[in-house]
Amino acid sequence: MSSPSLAVRDSNTMLRRNLLHAWRYPSGSLNLLLTPILMLLLFVYVFGDVMSAGIGGGGADRSEYIAYIVPGLLLMTIGSTVIGAAVHISMDVTEGLIARFRTMAIHRGSLLIGHVVGSVLQSVISVVLVGAVGVAIGFRSTDAGVLEWIAAFGLITLFALALTWIAVGMGLAGPNPEAAGNMAMPLILLPLISSAFIPADTMPGWFRPIAEYQPFTPAIETLRGLLLGTEIGNNGWIAIAWCIGLIVLGYRWSTSLFNRDPE
Repeated sequence: MSSPSLAVRDSNTMLRRNLLHAWRYPSGSLNLLLTPILMLLLFVYVFGDVMSAGIGGGGADRSEYIAYIVPGLLLMTIGSTVIGAAVHISMDVTEGLIARFRTMAIHRGSLLIGHVVGSVLQSVISVVLVGAVGVAIGFRSTDAGVLEWIAAFGLITLFALALTWIAVGMGLAGPNPEAAGNMAMPLILLPLISSAFIPADTMPGWFRPIAEYQPFTPAIETLRGLLLGTEIGNNGWIAIAWCIGLIVLGYRWSTSLFNRDPE
């Protein structure tokens, strides 16, 4: 069997292994998924009137705030979901499974590919579930056509791939699953200091650069523009640049950590 065929076969095997593990032990994935759902319900039904009045500068309009917050929560869902990839790959390392796989006649890269592709698929599914909750409580995207939805799906997938590679590097760098999960916590915390909940230009001057010059804000503004028809500006190109940069960084970091051990 040729090397590309072997890589595809073994990567598919590792992907099925990871998806079966997530299916049989769904508690970890559900716990991570609950975070953005609870944040959505909390900010809409507890703070929605106040936040919408502050953003619009007029009367309270909860439906307006639902439209504003859902795109940010969709990307926050990705940050929450990929923490599972960091924990799972760290478990494979600490439990000796990766060492065992190294002794078998399988393609080395398939171990990482299985985790990455599995995490991206879980992220997309999680985004769909959170989006369904958003629709159930009133989110509507009437300005988005077919091309906008395709672009939004592409951005979500690319962003999930970028964060997954970073999470895989954290999982390989962590000495144990608990440490790996803690290292990946910024992937949940960063959306809290982005434009997910309030516009970046309403933040204090000293704090605004933190919100503006991080990967979540341009991605959120791009997704918001695609779904709601708001101005995207340069945020689209900045979001793509962030994604490509994080993919390259995460890939090189992960493969470097993975290959440092002897064959």
